[in-house]
Amino acid sequence: MSKAVKLNKNRFYTTKYFGVAVVIAGCLTYSSGVKAQEININLTPDSINSEIKGNFDESIDQVTSVSQLRDVQPTDWAFQALQSLVERYGCIAGYPDRTYRGNRAMTRYEFAAGLNSCLDRIQELIAALPQGVSKEDLDRLRRLQEEFAVELTTLRGRIDALEARVTEVEANQFSTTTKLRGLAAFNVTGAFADGNVKVETSNVDAALEIRPAGRNSFTNAPIVQTAKDPQVTFSNLVWLTLETSFSGKDLLVTQLAAGNGNSPGNAYVSAGLYNSFGVPFLDQTAGQNVGLNEVIIRELFYTFPIGNNFRVVFGPRINWYRYFDNNLFNFFLTGTTSFNSGGSTMLNTIDRGSGVVALWDISKNVKFRAAYLGESDEFLPSEFGFNTAANPGKGLFGATSTTTAELQISPSDRFNLRLIYNYSKIDPNVPIFDQNGKLTGIGIGSATGEPISGVIDDGFGGSVHYGIAHTFAANFDWLITRNFGIFGRYAYGTTEVNPKNPVLSDGNVNAQSFQVGIGFPDLGKKGALAVISYLVPFDVLEGRRFLASGSGNGGTQYEIEASYFLPITNNISLIPAFYIIGNPNNFDDNPNVYVWNLRTQFVF
Repeated sequence: MSKAVKLNKNRFYTTKYFGVAVVIAGCLTYSSGVKAQEININLTPDSINSEIKGNFDESIDQVTSVSQLRDVQPTDWAFQALQSLVERYGCIAGYPDRTYRGNRAMTRYEFAAGLNSCLDRIQELIAALPQGVSKEDLDRLRRLQEEFAVELTTLRGRIDALEARVTEVEANQFSTTTKLRGLAAFNVTGAFADGNVKVETSNVDAALEIRPAGRNSFTNAPIVQTAKDPQVTFSNLVWLTLETSFSGKDLLVTQLAAGNGNSPGNAYVSAGLYNSFGVPFLDQTAGQNVGLNEVIIRELFYTFPIGNNFRVVFGPRINWYRYFDNNLFNFFLTGTTSFNSGGSTMLNTIDRGSGVVALWDISKNVKFRAAYLGESDEFLPSEFGFNTAANPGKGLFGATSTTTAELQISPSDRFNLRLIYNYSKIDPNVPIFDQNGKLTGIGIGSATGEPISGVIDDGFGGSVHYGIAHTFAANFDWLITRNFGIFGRYAYGTTEVNPKNPVLSDGNVNAQSFQVGIGFPDLGKKGALAVISYLVPFDVLEGRRFLASGSGNGGTQYEIEASYFLPITNNISLIPAFYIIGNPNNFDDNPNVYVWNLRTQFVF
């Protein structure tokens, strides 16, 4: 009980009209429901709805007998007072579990709220039976009103203000069931090299996003040309996410996107490596037509719980990266910023897919995720053999798809280890050309090629059947102190190659990738994060003969990245980043490529 009530306890409860005084204390449920002392000044539709729901969910109908309150015993010092309140005044309520909780503390505001409620009840009794109320009762009630006049006035004012703000917010809110979240990124990006960069392609002048792979029909070697230096670009990317809940526990997510990014680092990549090394993740076009700000549906799924520790996600366009291969220091909004550093370069064969994800929180320290997704990437055109999950000719199970399982072990809140297995079925959809521009076959790779970085053919420019790939990966993050942490990942992938030419033998392309890095949370400012990363994206171990692009001359590409997330306000951030790419495209005699990026990021 609060200090204010303690000071008046003896005076209230030693009078002949003890029951009249306890009427005020008897309205604890109403007063605790109002919680006037905790009224939230920074109101939002969610906070208001939550406050109202949380405050009144526990109230029940008026009790008619004190015996209905199972925690009130005849031996309790206030039993007679409570009994009088029920029988004489009908001004008391309990909680849903039929308890009164008489030992609960209350403030003067709560007391005032109870007094106000009970005064209304007394006035009803007075109006009904004026001859049954003595002058003594009225005098005592009047004194109570006078003593709590300030609190009553303040309470009424605050409730009136709350009601006014509720009305205003409800009239102007976006929706009663849907939240709108947004991200806008402005990217200024430049890329340059120490000299001429060799790229594996049959046409260096083709659009960067469809740069073709090719083999020389005489030498059978991948065709190599020299990249052209790009100009500095200024692009945008916008995501608008609608989150709709029908029960408070489920969630329907619809994410719209538009962008016009075509990052200059793409000028230095071989065929099949568009939007990989040297490209900031948010410096991209959202849809299929690169450079055009077209609005597309990037994500569309529904999730709901089954019990306390299990959730199901299903939908026609699920973002694989929402649920797998996450890392404290690799989150693209605040951590490492490039496509290659934001996650394993050998995961995943598809980015968005149709299917289902199961999320099981086995315990506080152990989580398990599993998924099956058929390819439904929003940035790939159906006319070129993509978006196969919605194509009746290929369908959900007949073309590119992935099955993923991940186990996360967190011995503490500072260390996380994730073990991932990915099974991929990869449809051939990448054209192979000769030096004259003649189509010679259809291979595997490009945007739906992981664990391959590049393009696979039959070793002679010819077509292959669909490929089966197995990828094993692990990543960890360890926040050693509040201001320093380390992170890393490793992946090994093997992809089967099955040529359509029956004369040619089958084989495998085996490769590995790894990344190590350090992070500095709160460097320079609370909420900031500086990250330095070193990674090898695609180290070919076996099967180079099947790579029409991606093998280079046998070298091993490496990347060094530094980025700094600097929050200016809660909604605006600046993120400068700088990349150094050594041995680009796995040519050990290629010059270094350098990329810089300055991103202004807005979230709401």
